[in-house]
Amino acid sequence: MSEEKLLEQDIQLAEEQKQELKKIISKESRSGRKLKGIWHIIASILGLIMVLLYFYSSGIRPISAQYNRGIYVLITYVMIFLYFPFWRKSNQERPTFFDICLALLAAFCVGYWMLEFENLNYRAGVYTQLDFIVSIIGILLSLEVCRRVLGWSMTLCGIFFLIYGLYGRYFPSLFAHRGFSLERLSTVLFLEQNGIFGVMANVLVTYVILFIFFGSFLQKSGVGKFFIEWPLALAGKTVGGPAKVSVIASAFFGSVSGSAIANTVSTGTFTIPLMKKAGFRPHVAGAIEPAASIGGMFMPPIMGAGGFLMAELTNTPYVEIMKMAIFPAILYFLSVLTMVHFEAKKHNIKGLEEGELPKPGEIFKKHWYKSLPLIIIVVMMLLGYSPGNSAFWATLSCIVISQFDKEHRMGLKEIWEAIITGAKSTLVIGATVGVIGIIVGTIALSGIGLKFSDIIISLSKGSLPVAIFLIGLASLVLGMGVPVTASYLITAVLAVPALTEIMQQMPIWQGHEATMAIAAHMIVYWFSQDSNITPPVCVAAYAGAAIAGADPWKTGWTSFKFAKLLYVVPFLFAYVPGTLLAGSWPEIGMAFFSATVGTIAFSALTMGYLVRKTTIPEWIIFALGTFLCYHPHLITDIVGIGIIALVYFWQIYKNKKEGVA
Repeated sequence: MSEEKLLEQDIQLAEEQKQELKKIISKESRSGRKLKGIWHIIASILGLIMVLLYFYSSGIRPISAQYNRGIYVLITYVMIFLYFPFWRKSNQERPTFFDICLALLAAFCVGYWMLEFENLNYRAGVYTQLDFIVSIIGILLSLEVCRRVLGWSMTLCGIFFLIYGLYGRYFPSLFAHRGFSLERLSTVLFLEQNGIFGVMANVLVTYVILFIFFGSFLQKSGVGKFFIEWPLALAGKTVGGPAKVSVIASAFFGSVSGSAIANTVSTGTFTIPLMKKAGFRPHVAGAIEPAASIGGMFMPPIMGAGGFLMAELTNTPYVEIMKMAIFPAILYFLSVLTMVHFEAKKHNIKGLEEGELPKPGEIFKKHWYKSLPLIIIVVMMLLGYSPGNSAFWATLSCIVISQFDKEHRMGLKEIWEAIITGAKSTLVIGATVGVIGIIVGTIALSGIGLKFSDIIISLSKGSLPVAIFLIGLASLVLGMGVPVTASYLITAVLAVPALTEIMQQMPIWQGHEATMAIAAHMIVYWFSQDSNITPPVCVAAYAGAAIAGADPWKTGWTSFKFAKLLYVVPFLFAYVPGTLLAGSWPEIGMAFFSATVGTIAFSALTMGYLVRKTTIPEWIIFALGTFLCYHPHLITDIVGIGIIALVYFWQIYKNKKEGVA
């Protein structure tokens, strides 16, 4: 049965649920004005220029660095001033005179940086008065751009680092530095390549926005529907089927969406009502979807923006990051899937009826070609093509495959809509580029990164588990106020040096220094996603609660329960190099096998159910077996697997003895 027919069976969202969902999404990412008339045309032309320029740069001929970064920042700032009002009560159909002035001022400042790029390099350190004025205005505009799109939390973070850069000598001795003059700080942050036009801008124009464009075309070509219908046919009739559909669909959709919230809303509006219909309690249904959705941030080929930042920061080809990320991502989805299974078994929740579902073979035979864009993007990167070039050809393939589906055939109108949607979608992450540049530039200039590393090492007393716990806590607190990509980048700049210094003392990492650096970044990256599902913020969980009509607080904690492996895998990165393909193939194989068994056991442990509900003694023994499976040693792996098998067969024996099927 099609998605539309299933949605007709009394599972539509109530109007109040839709309004609550809109409210949550608008808090996370403001949608901006709905421009009309000449201003809509101007904004659309700017979006078209952005898409065409960066497709040209990635697919045909690269453009020089200053124009590559500068044009993106220029168009982004101008579009934000046109789309996003100074305050919410401003005119919602056209920009005000003040907005237009700010847009022109932004174009002047960024244009000045591009045109004076070579001269600025020659006179670095002896900047002119005009350089200084442009820098001050550029920084203020960057803060305003961030405030309009992301609100005050991220903006205040940027302002704090500016104050810290100027008045570092007044901070506590642990964090103090000599402080910098306004002229020195502003010119470094705006004119040099460690600030606003630094690592974040480079990653955005080289990788991220191209994949955002790709995602826009992918959705327009009807692939998103295939991501739901095929998992529905595969798993819909199994125990707790709708919840398993949610997990599998989130793995497909999340691998290209780049946003846990977008994933939750896109697949959740269909899967959460189905879960409730099958018998899952509302807060559980609302929790499973966001718990599964954050896994998309770990799943290649895209991994959100974080994977590309990681490649840039570690100077590692993105395809290598992608290879290392596959197994941990599969572990995460396996964890949520098995938790869902045990939850369904515990409450005797059946799957959908056979007659309600199409056959998987029929769906795949009809829509298999819709997987081609993803295949193209992965194969091209494995063959050595750049991620940007791969995204370029995969995007063109979306237009081609859409011609075979009458419902989603892309003509000029649909291509235009995909272009405009894609360009506008980049504004949310583009709004962070200035403030992240301010933060990262101030950290580099003040040297606080090294001091922060010393603080972590001192507080942890050189203990890796304690250091990982402290970093996870810092990431959670930071994630309450800033987007997850910004949280990862800031925490990585501050904390990764401390992690690598502690990990260097461990014998298991000798000879694997390159992988060790990536392991440290992976630890931070996984933790950076926790604010999506960990109370009190957990925006993705609140979106799930709105769709399910459930208590947001209860849904948030339940989502945390289903996503618990998020806090386990970072320890595997630190102690088991094989999870990131380091070591011999037998070592890697054993790491994969024991981690897989341990993950299934961890899910059963979390849900208190394996073959039947676990008793307290069984739970304690099971916990020991789970820990030993994750422990990085062959003997402990074998003993752990043996203990888990013992509990499994003991529960089967008890069922037989009691005559339970």
